[in-house]
Amino acid sequence: MSVYPGSSPILILGAAGLDVIGRIESDLHTGTSNPARIRTSFGGVARNVAENLARLGQPVRLVTVVGKGQFGDDILGYTQKAGVDVSAAIRTASFPTGFYMAVLNESGQLHFAVDDMRLISELSPDHLRDHAELFASASMVFMDANLPSATIQTAFSLAKKAGIPVCADPTSASLAPKLKKFLPRLHLITPNATEAGILTGKPFPDNDRKAAIEAARMLVSQGVDVAIVTLAEFGVCYAASETNGHIPAIRTQILDPTGAGDAMTAAILFGLLNELSVDDAVRLGVSAASLTLRSPGTVCADLTLEKLYDQLGT
Repeated sequence: MSVYPGSSPILILGAAGLDVIGRIESDLHTGTSNPARIRTSFGGVARNVAENLARLGQPVRLVTVVGKGQFGDDILGYTQKAGVDVSAAIRTASFPTGFYMAVLNESGQLHFAVDDMRLISELSPDHLRDHAELFASASMVFMDANLPSATIQTAFSLAKKAGIPVCADPTSASLAPKLKKFLPRLHLITPNATEAGILTGKPFPDNDRKAAIEAARMLVSQGVDVAIVTLAEFGVCYAASETNGHIPAIRTQILDPTGAGDAMTAAILFGLLNELSVDDAVRLGVSAASLTLRSPGTVCADLTLEKLYDQLGT
């Protein structure tokens, strides 16, 4: 029997913002301006996952924070147009809308990034309690670790009361420790190699497939139902009580890696909600990541379930 109640909406909690991505055209030189191709798009882990799910036809509600003004209006308007319910989003005048800025090398790989997500502090436990009905009507909760620790705690409490599973993305090396104490209460977690090393206390390089599978299994032994460890171009390792394994990345041109992990997460969630096996859901996620890698934006604007399966050759 499925742990998910029917086709109820997924409740997504976390960041939304503006992405500014620069891909340099030659060697990077510090202390001076570097020629690059620069693009902007709407981003934020939670927002990206929500948009991907909506484009796959999954009902989804996003609880996030944006600044008052044009940027905030544009983010919510675009996300709503993509099919996401943003009616419970917060508008704040205390902080600017969130920003993520990244520099990619000539190959399209991330060189470094900075972000300003101070406004997510406005997503308080009280706001979640005031919208407890969103938990009661949801099939599951997904959150990113940008949320304040007290808000994460409240989300778990409300999800437990509603009887729905909780999934999470550690988001970054600096934020991953927030989720450590909640591992026994997580249905799904999606760390990259660095974040998995932090959560397990056993760091490993992202090209060590054996260590990644072991990290996934360790997370399951700590109470997580399904652990997904992403290894960028080296694929994905995963574990659950009944299975574990590795799926290689689909070889593709890398136009921009931003959002690829979020697309993978969304497709895995979609697969699990539609009662695919863990193995098949991860394959769907790898397909979504590949499509996003060669997309000019943070989310593949023409994403469909048919595209995912066409790429898998099924």
